[in-house]
Amino acid sequence: MVPTWRLRAAFARRLSDMYGTEVPAYTTLLEVTGEINDEVAGRDPDAERLGSISRVTAERHGAIRVGTEEELRGAAQIFAALGMHPVGFYDLRDGGPGAVPVVSTAFRPTATEELDRNPFRVFTSLLTPSDRRFFDAGLESRLAAFLARRTLFPPELLQLAERAEKSAGLPEPAAERFLTLAVAAFELSSEPVDRAWYAELERVSAVAADIGGVAATHINHLTPRVLDIDALHRRMGERGITMIDRIQGPPRWDGPDVLLRQTSFRALAEPRRFREPDGRITGGSLRVRFGEVEARGIALTRAGRARYDELLAETDRWAARHPDADRQETARALWHRTFPHSEHRLAADGLAFFTYHPVTGRPRDGQRPPADLAGLLAGGWLTARPVVYEDFLPRSAAGIFRSNLTGEGARDDAPAGTPFDADRLSDAVGRPVRDPFALYAAQQDRSLREALRALGADTALRAPDAGEDASPPGV
Repeated sequence: MVPTWRLRAAFARRLSDMYGTEVPAYTTLLEVTGEINDEVAGRDPDAERLGSISRVTAERHGAIRVGTEEELRGAAQIFAALGMHPVGFYDLRDGGPGAVPVVSTAFRPTATEELDRNPFRVFTSLLTPSDRRFFDAGLESRLAAFLARRTLFPPELLQLAERAEKSAGLPEPAAERFLTLAVAAFELSSEPVDRAWYAELERVSAVAADIGGVAATHINHLTPRVLDIDALHRRMGERGITMIDRIQGPPRWDGPDVLLRQTSFRALAEPRRFREPDGRITGGSLRVRFGEVEARGIALTRAGRARYDELLAETDRWAARHPDADRQETARALWHRTFPHSEHRLAADGLAFFTYHPVTGRPRDGQRPPADLAGLLAGGWLTARPVVYEDFLPRSAAGIFRSNLTGEGARDDAPAGTPFDADRLSDAVGRPVRDPFALYAAQQDRSLREALRALGADTALRAPDAGEDASPPGV
């Protein structure tokens, strides 16, 4: 048997090889990422604090887009065969000018040991044709008819995926067939694109055209992880590859790295064949796929995430009042004034997730452990290791999407948007969409209980903010 995690690792490798063939600049991105990771690992003794170099090197996240709930359920079945579950709800429809008509989730492993083996993720977006801010009733009807005529995932692939999920793997021959079919399902289609239909959807949104204007889905980007994203952003430019204007997410500063920072090279013109209104097949190009790279930090609690959102809003307000100011410098100054400068402070204030580990073997002169987390940390009873952020940021994702589009599209803000939340997305996926905060909190609480038990301390102690229900906007 080829177990689930090996299927996942093999799929990620093969997808990366395929995408590098289709988008040569992606190979350059991998080369530069590898160079920088080696350099950081050689000079920084804490380079592996948020994951081993072997994990970081293997780490990828892909992105796909689908048009219907049936297509989403098919994708979910394929990812389930790889031990990947839907985590998090992201609404990218409300990002101001250039908002895109999709809601999204990320399929990824959820168990710590599975993430350590291979943390492959696929950010998966579902088109929302019923949202009248983007699509009128007539366009929705025609879009539904177009999508109903295509089949993204062949029955044999879905059958093998169901078998793999039930058996936690596949025999070697079946595994090979499954991987071959799965990678092929995400290749760029060679079928001609209906130029008029694609252009009509593109006037609404380039993302809508990329989903509903072609015969198949495809990998939109495939993202490696880098240990110094600022160096990568500069070095890619030195290689002659045009990057987007700025890195999305928190600023670079001298405090703890948190959440997620992302950048990408701009979408490149890729040759495509088009079907003209008179039936002729002509040549042309589309700009829809790009090369993204990410740097991951510490997972924030709900309180920490609320603090991040406040800082983001304050940066926006300052930038609006001072349009000539450097946004990164503004954000950095705000972070220095209001965000904790150490992991210890993040843990004691309940702003980030950590796993906790007992410090044993030290003479304590009969002392009992303190009854609070801050005291346990300050007194050297516990050590805290940061939990890596495994998920995404709605605003950053929308920012990456928008920065690589050919136009801002059109959105009518007069109609109400179609209501969509995690529960509705769960119904669409056919599987529960898991709350990322709950996953991090369970990992943290489990480690804390085990550490307190080893110290003979009160195991009822909880880390601050580990289980509150309030959720920041967009999650």
